[in-house]
Amino acid sequence: MDDEFSSGPWAGFYVYSWGLKEPMDLSLSFRDGLVSGSGGDPVGDFLIKGRYDRESMDIWWTKAYPGSHDVFYKGCRDRHGIWGTWELGLGARGGFHIWPKGQGGGVSAHAEADVEVPVDAVAPPPPPPRRR
Repeated sequence: MDDEFSSGPWAGFYVYSWGLKEPMDLSLSFRDGLVSGSGGDPVGDFLIKGRYDRESMDIWWTKAYPGSHDVFYKGCRDRHGIWGTWELGLGARGGFHIWPKGQGGGVSAHAEADVEVPVDAVAPPPPPPRRR
């Protein structure tokens, strides 16, 4: 990987605890440890705001559906994309996998639909607050 956290279009999916897999498309910008962007999925349009660490390959962001609710994501970057978990208050959680469009998550386009992400995928704890 030349640039593990590459800005541009990303694709992927999230998985509900009961196994339902939903697609999502994202446009992400990575710069100086900050990630931002937007996207859409079956729930609606959303905004992304968070942080990443190039050394540990960890990433954390909030997926905000304007006028509705926020979902917290935490994950790790590897050669197949970013894997991890999402959490929504009151204990709702699941897994996710995203990858730069055109990369295919490191698997063939046919196999993308069959990639499984465990609901309890390993992901890092949230980072400490940033001091200024």
